[in-house]
Amino acid sequence: MAAKKSASKKKTSAKGKAKVGKVMHEYKHGQLKSGGRAKVKNRKQAVAIALSEARRSGAKVARPKKKSSSKKSTTKKSAAKKKS
Repeated sequence: MAAKKSASKKKTSAKGKAKVGKVMHEYKHGQLKSGGRAKVKNRKQAVAIALSEARRSGAKVARPKKKSSSKKSTTKKSAAKKKS
């Protein structure tokens, strides 16, 4: 008999999904503003604002992904090749 997989925890709560959905709706309709000033024009910035607002309100939202250091080493190598 195969072993059962452990129950995975939900990474996002219903409250978090609702908050993100509301902010993305504002972005789509051009109503989302960054810091109360300029309109947000970048989708990635809108997602970041939505997640931070959801976290601030106490909703459970997935953690930010960690950046890998492998990309940094490849860019240094390509920069060294360009110089020579």
